[in-house]
Amino acid sequence: MTSRRAVVVDTDTGIDDALTLVYLAAVGGVDLVAITATHGNCSTADSAVNVGHVLGLCGLPDVPIHLGRPGPISGKPPRYSYHVHGHDGLGDLGVEKLPSTPSAEPAAEALVRIGREQPGEVDLLVLGAMSNLADAIAIDPLVLTRYRSIVVMGGSGPYQPAGTILEVDANVDADPQAAEIVFGAEHGNLVMVGVNVTTPAILDEQFLAAVAEQNGPVTSFCTAILSYYLDFYQEKWGRRICSAHDPLAAAILVHPSLVTRAADGPVNVRDDGYAVRARLMRTADLELPAFPLIETPDTHVVLDVDQAAFLTEFTAVLANADARLAAQ
Repeated sequence: MTSRRAVVVDTDTGIDDALTLVYLAAVGGVDLVAITATHGNCSTADSAVNVGHVLGLCGLPDVPIHLGRPGPISGKPPRYSYHVHGHDGLGDLGVEKLPSTPSAEPAAEALVRIGREQPGEVDLLVLGAMSNLADAIAIDPLVLTRYRSIVVMGGSGPYQPAGTILEVDANVDADPQAAEIVFGAEHGNLVMVGVNVTTPAILDEQFLAAVAEQNGPVTSFCTAILSYYLDFYQEKWGRRICSAHDPLAAAILVHPSLVTRAADGPVNVRDDGYAVRARLMRTADLELPAFPLIETPDTHVVLDVDQAAFLTEFTAVLANADARLAAQ
């Protein structure tokens, strides 16, 4: 990376979101401009509290935090992933969280203002339900064109080979109408990092041991919340491992060269009666699907990444987060 990146993060701050914020704070070359809180892993209010705690731990208490919509734009009640992230979003550790005060400026207005003030200079990383982005588009339909890139952790990529089962597309399912607005809006560089590529990005026992070994304030926090996370995922995998969904999206924003294969095309939000997914309207061999699609501006959809390079760097950054942050 040859120049610094200014980044806004829109997040429903659960456990992997918190690890992502630590990564962005410690990786070097990233300036966090603002954080906007949304719903999903936990409530919007708890997400903002969790952001403040992580930023405080990382020595960044002055990064503004903006509260977003408390639920889907449809007005339906939000659904939270308490069983995965705990009722507070960070594993119900019972610790007193570092204090923070959200900005009086709502998330959607902040997203519009930052884009207008710094057109083409700021990247937007989207880690939760896309309600805040939909609200920003309602204010300014061209808001997404004003960001250098918009990297979305969400979607499911193209249709998969027959018999392939994908992880839940949680961030789209949390507010399908908002996702439809986002993928249908005008944009300059919208990147989908879907569960098709994030699920295989496995943080294994070696990663956990490397982070736990350092025993600093930040790494101890990461180890503690990961322990709760893995209590859930061990029932899925039979091992204490998890997928690095949000961290991989952040790493791709910082290091686009991690992407080894991608395709551009329209993304539609599809409901199969069980769950809702955002899909590149292509089959596994990148042919058109067997049914009519809705034409939208092309999204850059990630199909493969250099998983080994990602895991090597992410481990190095997280395991040495305290030293890296102290040196900045």
